Amino acid sequence: MIWGIKLKNLVVNNMPKFSIKDRIKSFGYAFNGIVTLLKNEHNAWIHVFAVLLTTSAGFYFKITSIEWIILILCFGLVLAAEAFNSSIEALANKVEPNKDPLIKNTKDLAAGAVLILSIASLIIGLIIFIPYFS
Repeated sequence: MIWGIKLKNLVVNNMPKFSIKDRIKSFGYAFNGIVTLLKNEHNAWIHVFAVLLTTSAGFYFKITSIEWIILILCFGLVLAAEAFNSSIEALANKVEPNKDPLIKNTKDLAAGAVLILSIASLIIGLIIFIPYFS
């Protein structure tokens, strides 16, 4: 018992057993999501172009391991944010196909989150690369 809660009550009784086959399937679904993002979302193409451009610059300037780690985190965060945004937009459009101020606000907030991460990543990229030009 922790904090007056019986631990056995926290366990889901109908939880399926762990299965390697199911885990492999889940990776397949995740890779399908990445393909869907890159195939269907035009803004993701812009982010991928920025990743390719930045990666080329990183090789050209021979940036440090720490700089690579920071850039890779930025790449992942921006692309993940774009995937979340696309998911929220698709679900919102399915739930409410008509114009709705709450849905619009939700979609704008998700898009804003991508923009915030993109701007932060741009600033990080400038901080990393500007010294290489001097």
